[in-house]
Amino acid sequence: MSFVDIRMQDTPNPRARKYILSQDIKAEGKVSYQDPAHCQHVPMAHALLLIEDIAQVHFFENVITLTQKKELDQQAMDQQVKEIIEETFPHHDPHFVERLDAPTLSREQLSEEIIEIEDILDATIRPSLQMDGGDVEVLEVSGDIISVRYLGACGGCPSAFEGTLQAMKYAISDGLGRNIDVVAV
Repeated sequence: MSFVDIRMQDTPNPRARKYILSQDIKAEGKVSYQDPAHCQHVPMAHALLLIEDIAQVHFFENVITLTQKKELDQQAMDQQVKEIIEETFPHHDPHFVERLDAPTLSREQLSEEIIEIEDILDATIRPSLQMDGGDVEVLEVSGDIISVRYLGACGGCPSAFEGTLQAMKYAISDGLGRNIDVVAV
């Protein structure tokens, strides 16, 4: 018996698949894992990363995005993912926090410039990325160069590198009132 409804959806990235749940999987924030050793405290993420050829698990609100190392048989993967979600969901806490040895900065710990950039991305680029099962994280600002990391379906997606870097560059340059460059790391 399923405790949560699950819908599967393709993303623009041919190696990523979205699983939309009827309940939150991550009540606050977002998180991506690429190594099962880093998510043993989140049994659902750990089990999903143990699926052969899964490279990344991304949790955001009621969406799980899985990125594959290579294109796999979607039907077989969907069945395996659904079974893992149904098995682990009854014990899953959507309010989980990251371990202390893998800290993430809270908004209060970010520089004013990064907060301003995050606000620009929240208002312009990020909603589209999140709708496609991905996201972007600002890592560093060094002069007029902003380093970002793609998360979820955006990681390794050809359209992320082709179009969204330019869109971010224009949106942030316009918002900050100066020319900047955005690079993905």
